[in-house]
Amino acid sequence: MKHLFFSYLFICSLSLVSQNLAIYIEKGNTINNLKDQIESQSPYKLAYTEDLKSKVSFAKSFKYDDIEIDELIRNLNTQLPQEFKLLGNNITVKQRISNNSQKEFLLSGTIYDEKNVPLLGATINIPELKKGTTSNFDGEFSIILPRNTYQVSFSFLGYQTITKTVDLDRDRNLKIQLEEEGETLNEVVIEQNGKAVNIKKPQMSMNSLTMNEIKQIPVAMGEPDPLKSLLTLPGVTNAGEGSSGFNVRGGAADQNLILLDDVPIYSDSHLFGFFSVFNADAVNSLDLYKGGIPSKYGGRVSSVLDIKQANGDYKDYKLEGGIGLISSHLKAEGPIIKDKASFMIAGRSSYAHIFLNDNSAQFYDLNTKLNYRLNKNNSLSFSGYFGKDLFDIGDSFATTYGNTMGKLNWKHRFNEDINTDLSVFYSDYQFNLNLDSQSFYWESAVTSYGLKYDWNHYLSEAIQLNYGLEATYYETNPGTLLPKDESSAINFLQLDKKYAFEPSAYIDVNHKISEKLNFRYGLRYSMFYRYGPQVVNTYANNNPAMYNPDFNIYEDAPIIGSTNYDSGEVIKDFSNLEPRAALSYALNDETSFKASYNRMAQYMHIISNSQSPTPVNMWTPSGPFIKPQLLDQYALGYFRNFSNKKYSLETEAFYKDIKNRVDYVDGADLIGNNNIEQVLLSGKARAYGMEFLFRKNTGKLKGWLSYTISRAEQRTEGNTPEEPGIADGDWYFSPYDKLHNLSFVANYEHTEKWSFSANFSLQSGQPVTYPNGYYELGGIHVPNYSKRNENRLPTYHHLDLAATYTPKPDKKKGWQSYWVFSLYNAYNRQNAASIRFTTNEDTGFNEARRLSIFGAIPSVSYNFKF
Repeated sequence: MKHLFFSYLFICSLSLVSQNLAIYIEKGNTINNLKDQIESQSPYKLAYTEDLKSKVSFAKSFKYDDIEIDELIRNLNTQLPQEFKLLGNNITVKQRISNNSQKEFLLSGTIYDEKNVPLLGATINIPELKKGTTSNFDGEFSIILPRNTYQVSFSFLGYQTITKTVDLDRDRNLKIQLEEEGETLNEVVIEQNGKAVNIKKPQMSMNSLTMNEIKQIPVAMGEPDPLKSLLTLPGVTNAGEGSSGFNVRGGAADQNLILLDDVPIYSDSHLFGFFSVFNADAVNSLDLYKGGIPSKYGGRVSSVLDIKQANGDYKDYKLEGGIGLISSHLKAEGPIIKDKASFMIAGRSSYAHIFLNDNSAQFYDLNTKLNYRLNKNNSLSFSGYFGKDLFDIGDSFATTYGNTMGKLNWKHRFNEDINTDLSVFYSDYQFNLNLDSQSFYWESAVTSYGLKYDWNHYLSEAIQLNYGLEATYYETNPGTLLPKDESSAINFLQLDKKYAFEPSAYIDVNHKISEKLNFRYGLRYSMFYRYGPQVVNTYANNNPAMYNPDFNIYEDAPIIGSTNYDSGEVIKDFSNLEPRAALSYALNDETSFKASYNRMAQYMHIISNSQSPTPVNMWTPSGPFIKPQLLDQYALGYFRNFSNKKYSLETEAFYKDIKNRVDYVDGADLIGNNNIEQVLLSGKARAYGMEFLFRKNTGKLKGWLSYTISRAEQRTEGNTPEEPGIADGDWYFSPYDKLHNLSFVANYEHTEKWSFSANFSLQSGQPVTYPNGYYELGGIHVPNYSKRNENRLPTYHHLDLAATYTPKPDKKKGWQSYWVFSLYNAYNRQNAASIRFTTNEDTGFNEARRLSIFGAIPSVSYNFKF
């Protein structure tokens, strides 16, 4: 009887083990659906705790017509993060606690628009984890998440948000295409980067503008201008009326690194400052770093302006342009090979010269971008720019100048974690002068050749690395004087050409320490080598500028010898470690504190006695008598979003300390001086202040208010304690000091057809040096000047207005157009570009004469695309 009983149990157990089931599960079913099917077809029971009912769900459908229980359990263990286990007649379900249950996978991909153009700054959000990331310039993103099924949303300003269910049971790579919400041609968007403050990101002291924003800010002559738009941001001031140069936190114009597709540009203006060299049609985005500058950037000590050109459409051919009062522009783009290769070409030209009779003032420029996708891991691109200015006054004076830039780039993705960017570039700036009255030509230039190799390495969700190498070779020609004919009284003169090489390496670490604390730290190591051929003078005590106590002036020190350096021989070399750090601490989802520190070295300088950059200013490298400028900058900020990000506030305090800032002595002769070191003294500079930026980000009325209170000073002592230096060795205002800087930008979208915008700017007057008296010498009044920059120009302010009219806002295809009517300097403020002191020929008295460039300037432009 006992044997029969055990035999019965054995037969029963065999029947259980060999029991085959038919299981059908639909996507979204819970564990209860599985439980019902198993228990209705077999003696097995599912055992699990109550809290697992809501946690176990299926991310996809599956169907088994005839499956054994053991195989079913194995499949369930691979598809769900819970652990299924067979114990007798029970199937237990528990939360997996092994290492495999906590396995993380990489979610990555690329986000494109309808034209297959990558979207920079698109948002990827996983609501259930309260985590997310943004796409880079190539539209790529990556984030590591625990194994599970997620609802992931993808969004970008002006585009429809889409949500996808992602079953992250392995590494996933997605291609996401977003569609525009509607016609954006007539939108007037005035909000930095279209977003509220990024509370958790450690980057601070950085502002971004889109082309939609820039095109809505009224400017002189009605031409959208990326550089002039920067003046609406805190900490940024203009270098003078009618100049496109800009100063950041009290820094000089040559202390700004201006990059076009990562290639340095040496002159930023057309027509002596009336226009910038950047065509708004060809520009995709603009980022200005005022502090907390990442380690990948180097070579300047004030700011970095990173401008990216637009990519061409990969699917359709497009044409857009505009016709203004004194200039017009046109852009064409489209596929070379559909979805694989594209082009963008944009041109711009002025025609004001046709109204100037015998005189001429015109410019033209050309931008281009070519892209070719070799495969999913490799792409090639070419960026180019060429611009030229022509200016002449009758037959007596003529000048041409301009920039040329070219870059070849290869992007390669080794795997989901490592991306690289390799590029070679060429950039030059040339200035040529033809002076018929003196029968000579003047030529000068600065040329650079470079290579960059950047790596982006995604170690984990918490740690990302950016590192790379960079090398730039410089050749500068300060000036060549050429007589026009043999009868000319001018002799040939070639100022010493200068050659230099600047290699560097960097690493940046983005470290997420916790949900509240994020840290970015890095290091840049830069080197600089001055090469021959050149003859370098030697001076007593190595002081090229000699102080004359009898006349209280500096004179050229006598040359006591010279050293002849051959081609390729090192004249002088420098090296500097440049640490960088930035952190953010989030008090909550709406508020954070941020702090940053960065050290930077600058080896190339403009030596000029002009307060605003002009084309004749020439770059000179560091060497035996000009040391690299060294910056230490500290910043602390408070950031907050209000009312569900409807409003945002950014406040920052900063302090900058700069060593080896050169300045020229009183009465210096800088043009055509082959021994420029004889009129220069080395000193230091400092700048400190507070910045405020308040923005309204949503609604029909949008805009921002920025205010900066700051101080920028220099101190240039003599070579010995007995020498006075400049301003008796005391601190004096730099030419870029602006105590107050206020800007207000507003836009009101009245209807789909009409929108209105306004821009008000107010700045303290620029420091200048006025005469404080005069004496007579032989019947001639000779002025006596006050200390350096002891006086100021009058306060600078103006109001600009614009209206945009779109006749057919609902039109999505074919010919689309809009009109822009603008009024620059609406109340006709006569801002002083300079004040000149002269003697009145009739009265014999000295008098001050104000030079004002702009009054009220109305303009209209017609813009189109199809």
